[in-house]
Amino acid sequence: MPAPRILIVTASFGEGHNSAARNLAMGLEGQGAVCLVADPCMRAMPALTNMLCKCYRYITTHLPRLWYRIYLSTDDMDLSRQRSYVMRKPENDLARLLDEFQPDAVVSTYPIYPYFLDRILSAKQKRPAVFTVITDSIEINASWKKAPNTTWLVTDPYTRDGLTQAGLPAERLVDTGFPVHPQFATMHGVDGEGAVDPFRVLYFPTAKKPHVRRVARAFLQASPEVHITIVLGKNIRLLYTRAKEIQREFPGRVKLIGWTRRVPSLLNTHHLVVGKAGGATVHEAIAAQCPMIVYHLVPGQEEGNLQLLEILGAGRLAENPAQITAIMRDLLWDRAAGWRGMKRKLAAYRRNSGSLLASRVILSAISSSKT
Repeated sequence: MPAPRILIVTASFGEGHNSAARNLAMGLEGQGAVCLVADPCMRAMPALTNMLCKCYRYITTHLPRLWYRIYLSTDDMDLSRQRSYVMRKPENDLARLLDEFQPDAVVSTYPIYPYFLDRILSAKQKRPAVFTVITDSIEINASWKKAPNTTWLVTDPYTRDGLTQAGLPAERLVDTGFPVHPQFATMHGVDGEGAVDPFRVLYFPTAKKPHVRRVARAFLQASPEVHITIVLGKNIRLLYTRAKEIQREFPGRVKLIGWTRRVPSLLNTHHLVVGKAGGATVHEAIAAQCPMIVYHLVPGQEEGNLQLLEILGAGRLAENPAQITAIMRDLLWDRAAGWRGMKRKLAAYRRNSGSLLASRVILSAISSSKT
């Protein structure tokens, strides 16, 4: 029997969609499938998509209230009928991908593609199975929920329950967990009962230049036990000078990293992670059983990700440096009893193999359709 062929379509508006797509492809390929990961928006209109991605990052970082209004406005859009000139290009590109690749299943990690697929496949006698990977938790935008003719793969039981209560058919909602990197399934995080000196904090700063110093200093001033690793990533040119100032101010306690592929390893070797509540970051922290402090919260979808952390007892929101210092001292008090409690709750929840479980669900559906 030929290997199953899976087309995975994604978009570059936020890291979660691309991360889910890449990780799912690794999980599927590890189980014998042939995968193609594509971004129809970037393929069909690269200049416009790059500009929109930059606008998205700027607005969510610097103008979160404006983003929230935009986010709420999408609830009223009827994507099943919307076929603007701009959206026609990625839809046509998706149609070409289907004709050329001939997939047994299509997996979308971005909400607009199931609507495209429904129109493209409406006249075809043989339809591939369609799966939609919802990359956020609990607070789910209507564009995900209204997707036609699909099976939804969701990140957690609370999101599944909420979608069922909203009227989505339970038999088409599968709780697989977020598709984190397959490496997480074989890794072991920091020992929750072990030593906490040094207490290693992993920090993913946003592009707001003043924040990198304020946030890092708030952690380092909380206790001499705290050491911090700052992952500058794509913002290295923007933030390096300020991060270097912190490294000089606290000698021997600050490590700087640029862009890296070692996020799974870093999360599993640090006691705590701090950053924005994006879907990928939150669920990677959960997979590594690494408690999280959310510093930058984008209103809308990220509120649900924070809510999941709070339900699990595995994360807290800090809205200013003073709150960071207070939370840090609270977690470290009495031999880090607060932090150890968070670790135990994450160990009990244990979600570190979402991409592998999602792969099995998809391949099982393909196998069933062929028998």
